[in-house]
Amino acid sequence: MARDLVIGNGNILINFDQHAIMRDFYYPYVGSENHLNGHKMRIGVMIDDNFYWVDESWEQELGYKKNSLVTDTTLINSEAELELEMIDAVHYNQDIYLKKVKVKNLSEKERSCKLFFSHDFRISGSDIGNTALYEPMLQGVMHYKGKRYFLINGQNGTDGIYNYSTGIKGFKGAEGTWRDAEDGDLASNPIAQGSVDSTISFKLKLSSNGSSEVDYWIAAGTKYQEVKDLNNYVLEHGIDKLIKETDNYWSSWVNKNGACYIPSVEIPEEWQKLFNRSLLTVRTQIDNRGAITAANDSDILDFNRDHYSYLWPRDGALVAYYLDQAGYHTVTERFFNFCKDVINPDGYLLHKYNPDGSVGSSWHPWIRDGKIQLPIQEDETALVIFALGNYYRQSGNLEFIQQLYEPLIKKAADFLVDYRDQKLKLPRPSYDLWEERRGILTFTTAAVYGALQEAATFADMFGDKKKVDRYQKAAQEIKEGMLSHLYDQDLGRFIRMISTVDDQIINDEAVESSLFGVYYFGVLPPDDPRVVNTMQAIEEKLWVKTTVGGIARYEGDYYFRSTDYLERVPGNPWIISTLWLADWYIEIAKGKEDLKRAEELINWVVDHTYSDNLLPEQIHPYKNEGLSVAPLTWSHATFVGIMIKYQNKLAEFNKKC
Repeated sequence: MARDLVIGNGNILINFDQHAIMRDFYYPYVGSENHLNGHKMRIGVMIDDNFYWVDESWEQELGYKKNSLVTDTTLINSEAELELEMIDAVHYNQDIYLKKVKVKNLSEKERSCKLFFSHDFRISGSDIGNTALYEPMLQGVMHYKGKRYFLINGQNGTDGIYNYSTGIKGFKGAEGTWRDAEDGDLASNPIAQGSVDSTISFKLKLSSNGSSEVDYWIAAGTKYQEVKDLNNYVLEHGIDKLIKETDNYWSSWVNKNGACYIPSVEIPEEWQKLFNRSLLTVRTQIDNRGAITAANDSDILDFNRDHYSYLWPRDGALVAYYLDQAGYHTVTERFFNFCKDVINPDGYLLHKYNPDGSVGSSWHPWIRDGKIQLPIQEDETALVIFALGNYYRQSGNLEFIQQLYEPLIKKAADFLVDYRDQKLKLPRPSYDLWEERRGILTFTTAAVYGALQEAATFADMFGDKKKVDRYQKAAQEIKEGMLSHLYDQDLGRFIRMISTVDDQIINDEAVESSLFGVYYFGVLPPDDPRVVNTMQAIEEKLWVKTTVGGIARYEGDYYFRSTDYLERVPGNPWIISTLWLADWYIEIAKGKEDLKRAEELINWVVDHTYSDNLLPEQIHPYKNEGLSVAPLTWSHATFVGIMIKYQNKLAEFNKKC
């Protein structure tokens, strides 16, 4: 599972597979709706009476233009003696997918060629009730259903679409018009309804070792007039201009903002490339209305019958935390407003949300052992407030904080204070950040502590003395309870969690990568012996003892488990858990020489990118390849945060020299 190229503009997100074939088309939200659900938008070529679909038989080089969300892909078919140079983009300001294909003749003879594009739309995620038609006034093909319209058009010089067809697919034995293309001709069927597809072609003349270019685009809208206007926009401005201005926009976005907030410290070129690519990749996964989606690789549907195209408040908060450190406050403000709009009146955030703000699917029960319980991961509520504290320190925008103080900050902080075990003074049980077990968790407890400290600071800004005292008192009680119950004196380290049965406390002593939260959220300093022992246990117990290496999430992790040899492989190595260990090494470094281990861990992450600097969720401990969804927003954002922390630390050391 992976998507090798991702492009978008905050309304549209498009993913390509390892063969440069489009597999996901999200609109009008990033993450919703997926109008392909992993099905192929095929590209084919007819030359010398032979037909070739673009697939694994072609030599492929996929990538991006430097510091941009414009792709740069080359495909070569030696048998056909053809090369395709493809550039893809989603216009930064208009909802148009743009593609430029240069077909190069690698033969000495003149040749005639047809280039085919096939469209397997399943509008709004379903093949029921779709319509595909040829629109003669616009001279393009249109797919529509309800309030979703997609107009497909193109040009070869001054020539438009050469031929087209629409038809039934996947029903009563019909495979679709893409099969009709394989004889080089299309039937010109003008309309089809139900489960439908379409194919268009362009006729090219190729001189000896010559080339010909095809411009191709898809306009997306909620009604016919919108896609008509967008089609005219492309014809008026030209695809070259639209791609160039999109390339310029993203280059300016990643360089101007990022450079302003990072010290002028030399880092390896590969680190800088991944830093820039991470910022751009993270932006593709964020909807313009604020939802920071976890990932949008629809291949996961084959395993879970669900996906990652949701906003988890925890993932979103930590991504926003790192983006604010990089200076992208406009993006994060939308996220915080999203949280303000969806927070429960009682002050908590639910498991996850769809990009439109509706509640996402969940497996957390509302009742357990006959007792009502909140189906929440409490760290998700806490981390939004914790991230807001960072937002204010980075941006200084008090007016924005003032807008959120009553409806979000105070509401959430009051919930965090009240939702506690009255005896232990710790947060009441909730689900962990991995969404698997319920209890009083060290990570969650630390996050609640950090959130209440930030809430107290905000309350002080607005002269809310009662709230300052309330939040600080609760935070102190939580810290004391944490040190009493979640730190094990015999082990000399923090444990994963506790639970209570009949007033008896039961310890879960498992080593957890998320225990880094003890210092990260400010409960204890990173060089406190209790933290040091905990982090050393993480490195010792969770390092994957194969040639792959990396840090697992926790002992005995079963998600995508590759082996039962848990002594060597406690779990698959994750990008974020490995970077958390690097974060700690940066924190405790007293001089440049102390950064060596952090640098090794950062290099491990850089070495486990795929395609053109994309990061997966986790790595196979033997095959050394990505597992689960890819790219993962959290992985990329965490790398951004680590780069900023590393450079700040290095700049600090340079000042002392």
